[in-house]
Amino acid sequence: MTDTDGRKVAFVTGSGKGIGAGIAAEMARSGYDVIVHYARSEDGARKTKELVEAEGAKAFVVRGDITNIDEIDTMFADALAEAGRIDVMINNAGVTRFASFLEVTPELFQEVIYTDLRGSFFCAQRAARSMVERGIRGTIINITSNHQNGCWPIASVYGPAKAALNKFTQNAAMELAAHGIRVVSVAPGYTKTGGDKKPPPSKFSDWLKTRAARIPLNRFCEPWEVGRACVFLAGEGAGYITGTCLVMDGGALLPCVPENTFM
Repeated sequence: MTDTDGRKVAFVTGSGKGIGAGIAAEMARSGYDVIVHYARSEDGARKTKELVEAEGAKAFVVRGDITNIDEIDTMFADALAEAGRIDVMINNAGVTRFASFLEVTPELFQEVIYTDLRGSFFCAQRAARSMVERGIRGTIINITSNHQNGCWPIASVYGPAKAALNKFTQNAAMELAAHGIRVVSVAPGYTKTGGDKKPPPSKFSDWLKTRAARIPLNRFCEPWEVGRACVFLAGEGAGYITGTCLVMDGGALLPCVPENTFM
């Protein structure tokens, strides 16, 4: 077991890229050692490890497919063997899959539900068990989406999965309060994740402007902003906050019409 020198440890799933990488870097910047998790993006996880270490924090890299319970158990065993403890569990790993309701396949349904809901559920459970065993009054943060409240076309699986994850947050918060463990969620909207599903670079600027223009704050969220929200929610200043969700979508769900105008 690695000596963490009394520092707290944050476990961030899906931290090889995008929002997860931003969260990991901000947790490290705020004094946490970080367990960097990935399923397929090994190169990204190594880069995140470098970001964490650049902040003077320790980074422990683990791999696991969170749709597989055996792999969840293995990655938690590896993480605890390396880091010794988990003070903050951030369930960020997820998949975004869209299809018309009439064309949703059982395979797509299972992939989204098993990753975004089931995987996060059992990662939270394993983390909570380790906190209870060690007497740690920790925090579990579930990354959901503003899809939990808003309705977009072709999101009949993704939206309900995120809504269920937020409802799970509430139930888990009620049960774990007796152990001094808080459970909260963060619901980002459009975020600059650097993913490969956006339009080609030549068209990206127009794509970004079109969508940003419909958001009251007129821009996308940055991964580091989600990270700073997690730092706050994990800290003492949020010590009386549990079972609730912080929506970070720049006000995207506020307008009744897409033009965001009174005219």
